[in-house]
Amino acid sequence: MIDFNALKTRAAAAKPIVAQLEDSKRVPDFSIMQDGLLFDYSKTTIDRDSRDLLLGLLETAGVAAKRDAMFGGTAINETEGRAVLHTALRNLNAGPIVVDGEDIMPSILETLAAMEAFAADVRTGAYQGQGGTITDVINIGIGGSDLGPVMAVRALSPYHDGPRCHFVSNIDPGDVAEVLKNCDPIRTLVIVASKTFTTIETMTNARTVRDWMAKSVSDPAAQFAAISSDLDKTAEFGIAAERVFGFGNYVGGRYSVWGPIGLSVMLAVGAAHFRDFLAGGAAMDQHFRDAPWQENLPAMLALVGLWHSHACDYATRAVLPYDNRLGRLPAYFQQLEMESNGKGVSMDGAPLPFHSGAVVWGEPGTNGQHAFYQLIHQGTRVIPCEFMIAARAHEPDLQYQQELLIANCLAQSKALMEGRGMDVARKIAASKGFTGDECERQASHRVFQGNRPSVTLAYEMMTPFVLGQIIALYEHRVFVEGVVLGINSFDQWGVELGKELATGLEPVVTGRQSTDGQDASTTALVDFLRGKGA
Repeated sequence: MIDFNALKTRAAAAKPIVAQLEDSKRVPDFSIMQDGLLFDYSKTTIDRDSRDLLLGLLETAGVAAKRDAMFGGTAINETEGRAVLHTALRNLNAGPIVVDGEDIMPSILETLAAMEAFAADVRTGAYQGQGGTITDVINIGIGGSDLGPVMAVRALSPYHDGPRCHFVSNIDPGDVAEVLKNCDPIRTLVIVASKTFTTIETMTNARTVRDWMAKSVSDPAAQFAAISSDLDKTAEFGIAAERVFGFGNYVGGRYSVWGPIGLSVMLAVGAAHFRDFLAGGAAMDQHFRDAPWQENLPAMLALVGLWHSHACDYATRAVLPYDNRLGRLPAYFQQLEMESNGKGVSMDGAPLPFHSGAVVWGEPGTNGQHAFYQLIHQGTRVIPCEFMIAARAHEPDLQYQQELLIANCLAQSKALMEGRGMDVARKIAASKGFTGDECERQASHRVFQGNRPSVTLAYEMMTPFVLGQIIALYEHRVFVEGVVLGINSFDQWGVELGKELATGLEPVVTGRQSTDGQDASTTALVDFLRGKGA
């Protein structure tokens, strides 16, 4: 088990960030450039000695061996007895990958080819709805079957040249109702994304959409496709086998956008751009496997995260993309991190002697600046920030706005680092006419503590390749953190209990069963929501 005490001691004694940046070699030494991505972690309190301690964690935890086992098809998801091979979905130019004695790459490539053929038919009009060319696609899924594609479709909107894509995930009736208002049933394709074809939210929404479509077409299932591995259940629903795309149990839901779950992305941007997305992920895979740890982007991003969460005891981290099209990226990383590393026991089943994963949250800039940055800058809790920024916009005639966006992004990390002392604040208050005790009071409100850490990920432009790089970077970051913490990042038992209880409560809520045996709070809430409350 890792001992973080030495790191905590180093963190407590660390020099302020501003003082560390007086070293002219610090920025190049605490930055990594790889395939057009620049990762700058110089605005943290990590120094060379603490970095050496952090790098030592990788050796102590055996990260290299675990990484090689993952890529090699070993069942590193030990609680479920599964390999972890989402990387295989983007392994298009590499060799075989063997799982349980079978090379899985031919099946993966066959499925990708089938996806590309179907997407081409939809996009060209060879496949049509019962009223003409498909104009809209509704992806019905939840969790990894929604967050990945909705994030990627929005991020890559400059590359859209296919049908409009809509997403339904929540069992809340308002979610599906709002989407259906904007679609024509006779020209809409519906993708039902559920590996088992039993996910209650997804299948409830699928039946609702099928009923909606049945009012306008004679065979609604003819305009459905499925992302599932259960051909019996998809056939029972009425979906022809040629429109069913499955993937192996070695791919977890939150890691699945690279395969059939990404069908809506492919429909939106086309197969060539989807392959560019896969290529970006594959390039990051190769970098993760080959680069020395100190020059390894996923490893160093993970170590920065562990420094903040386990040496500095910062409970959360903010993901702040300065790109409005990356609006769903924080939520995507939230699931990736918190579902993967939100565990309370180690691999051997013993309680963890330290906290596990950090709380991840965020919003795009500059909107966040006018919302929660107040707490980031002046609140009592330190929140490490992860900024993302592109050099160029997709709108060359609006590049001046991109430059203003860049200025805002860089200003935020600079302000977090430098802060503002009382002397400067006092001069500002005095310039506004305040004197004496009132000047002191006013000045105190204008003080920024500074020495608040951030990292910045910069790139030329958000392209499919770059998006693939960034997603794979964060996937491997979560993997490294999980190995160091000694937990299984690839199961998610924590989502099961609430689902089980919801199934049992549904007949109570509908009145088919009484509230007998329920706790007093649940009984009172059910009574109120069924109109029996005071």
